[in-house]
Amino acid sequence: MGTLNRTPTRPAAVSLDDALSRADAGDDLSRDDLVAVLSARGPELDAVLEVAGALRDRGLREAGRPGVFTYSRKVFVPITTLCRDRCHYCVFVDTPGQLQRAGKPVFMSPEQVLAVARAGQRQGCKEALLTLGDRPEERWPEARRWLDEHGFASTLDYVAYVANLITTETGMLAHLNPGVMSADELQRLRPFGPSMGMMLETTSRDLFETPGQVHYGSPDKDPDLRLRVIEDAGIHRIPFTTGILVGIGETITDRAESLLALRDAQRRYGHLQEIIVQNFRAKPGTAMRDAADADLEEYTAAVAAARLAMGANARIQVPPNLSDPTEFALLVRAGADDWGGVSPVTADHVNPERPWPHLDDLAARTAELGFELRERLTAHPEYVHAAATWIAPELHAAVAALADPVSGLAAPTLATPSTASAARRSRASSVAALATDAATDPASLADEDWARLLTATGADLDALTSAADDVRRYTVGEAISVVVNRNLTTTGLRASVRVEGPDRDTFTLTEVAEIARDAADLGASELCVQGVIPTDADAYLGLARAVKDAAPTLHLHAFRPQDAWDFATRSGLSIDEAYRALRDAGVDTVPGTGVKVLDDGIRERVAPTDIPIADWLAAIRAAHAAGLRSTSVLFYGHVESAADRISHLRTLRSLQLETGGFTEFVPIPLPGFGVPLVEGRSPIDEHRAMVAVSRLLLSGAIAHIQVPWPRLDAATIPVLLRSGADDLGGTLLDGRILPRAGVEHGRELPLPEAERIARHLLRPLRQRTTDYRDARPTPPRAHDAAGNRTREMR
Repeated sequence: MGTLNRTPTRPAAVSLDDALSRADAGDDLSRDDLVAVLSARGPELDAVLEVAGALRDRGLREAGRPGVFTYSRKVFVPITTLCRDRCHYCVFVDTPGQLQRAGKPVFMSPEQVLAVARAGQRQGCKEALLTLGDRPEERWPEARRWLDEHGFASTLDYVAYVANLITTETGMLAHLNPGVMSADELQRLRPFGPSMGMMLETTSRDLFETPGQVHYGSPDKDPDLRLRVIEDAGIHRIPFTTGILVGIGETITDRAESLLALRDAQRRYGHLQEIIVQNFRAKPGTAMRDAADADLEEYTAAVAAARLAMGANARIQVPPNLSDPTEFALLVRAGADDWGGVSPVTADHVNPERPWPHLDDLAARTAELGFELRERLTAHPEYVHAAATWIAPELHAAVAALADPVSGLAAPTLATPSTASAARRSRASSVAALATDAATDPASLADEDWARLLTATGADLDALTSAADDVRRYTVGEAISVVVNRNLTTTGLRASVRVEGPDRDTFTLTEVAEIARDAADLGASELCVQGVIPTDADAYLGLARAVKDAAPTLHLHAFRPQDAWDFATRSGLSIDEAYRALRDAGVDTVPGTGVKVLDDGIRERVAPTDIPIADWLAAIRAAHAAGLRSTSVLFYGHVESAADRISHLRTLRSLQLETGGFTEFVPIPLPGFGVPLVEGRSPIDEHRAMVAVSRLLLSGAIAHIQVPWPRLDAATIPVLLRSGADDLGGTLLDGRILPRAGVEHGRELPLPEAERIARHLLRPLRQRTTDYRDARPTPPRAHDAAGNRTREMR
């Protein structure tokens, strides 16, 4: 299996130049024309891209938005991962047994759906993408039983209910993607979503009918059936999203015929609001795990062919998380004009190994390529403007509330929901009820409610951690992330040349460079540097430059607020100037440590050498303003109360909504204390409650909750990953060149051990960068025979 025709051959009778001339003139291309386009490589592909890009630009001018590239700000709502199909490349689908072992529900409950939708609403999302397997009740008795018990005749009936609930409660618009539907079912669902979608993928009957091929045994992947759905959507005036999947074993002729089928449907009805051209990415654990990903030139040619086949006025979408940002330029040249749905809140549950790009980064990259990134609704502007024809009357008000009346794109801000959020429950409510409210609408809880959750025990604590883990599952997803890194504590930096002897606790800037190179050689993507530097203040900048000169690709995560204040004070700089200087010297992100709890009274009792809370807050604001993202922490289990912890979390949440600079939150038990909030409550239950409340209170603000594994025993780590946490932090490699200094020296979490933890929880492990982008695993580099990289400091 995999993409065929890696060395394509253009039909002898077809001139590519003639095909491009016809496309440029707006004439229809034949199948052979498209095969010629899809076969283009090298200079011929450049010629194809030039015509495709010009055609796209012409269409945008005609649409009244020249130079505008669009996207939809969304949340991804996986209603159910059961399905009656058996596609060979899919990791979205589970069996009932897998769900049971992982502790996942057969269907998301309405409360779970609303928790995700409201988290998206708080982040300005306007689309809720409802995705699910095809008709699971026809294969799985467990699905049929759940629907019967909850009063729904079918999965599609439940989809309608959920879509209506989302719009009623949040004002967001549902994009319905439930797979194959009959004409009657399309019509019944039309009042609940202004748009629907289903990928055609391919018209190849070979992939459907031949044993061993990717769609064999999947009744809903019959190409004729899928084309019928697309046709019926046009008849019923439903703005529809569809497209092709490149690299699943189809031939280039199959691709050409698939694009022509979509073009013909669009000519008849005008309802195909966007054509997605999606590149295949192999996924572990699937039958196609060893298949090659779609070749970049092959994929680019398919994007261009879609533009040339569909014409200037089509919207051609490329998913940005399935391509490296360095590849975006080719896709834009190929005539794409839409990134599709991108979420600041939820994972791509269909491609969990491929995180969404940060929206600010996507906007910046789009601008570098000459386009302005603008947000659209789930229905494209042409259909919004013609709502009387294309949008069900029941949705006119909801669409109008979110649309810019002039452009038809998304209005700058999310309108107030049509109904108020749930009122805060009285304190007499059960803890389980409060946990549900915390998951669906954390703003509805008062401080005393949060404190009550934080002190839960027994079955109440189980309900709390279950609610928190659901929020984790349906926002950041199932992946457990980890960064390959190593630590360096800079209190040991010396200005002088090392003297001979047994001292292994100090080092020079020259040896910092060796440490950085060693980290990169070991496959680390991050060097974490913390501590006040005892030498001259310029050494802060010197250390950053030494790291970057020695290992330019290494991400430098360096200098706590306390360290930055030391550098600023001794250098005569303001804290803002200090962070800008550190950034310019090579610092990429900063640790947000250096405080225990954000309260000066507690600081004076527990950690009087920490900087004042006002200075920590000023430093974090300055770092974020300089473009340096940071971690955030809370040290707990000493003299603080439940109210102190809640106040700390609320401050972090407010600061995140102000600056957007926190990458994660780490709740850390303070070593040597272990004072429980609830007398007699076990340490593991203290940790469970802290993690769960952190997930719920910070939901929609700080996405990632980290397990501080160096401060915990091995048995506690998986328990916290089932209580709302999703990240293991860093591997903390000691390396081969490192002074024996720092509180975490000797504590390592090798990737195989992280993978073992993830496997035990039936969840995938994702190697990430410091700022939660996808990290391409880097194998350790070989070392010379002399062992120059293996010597320790002497």
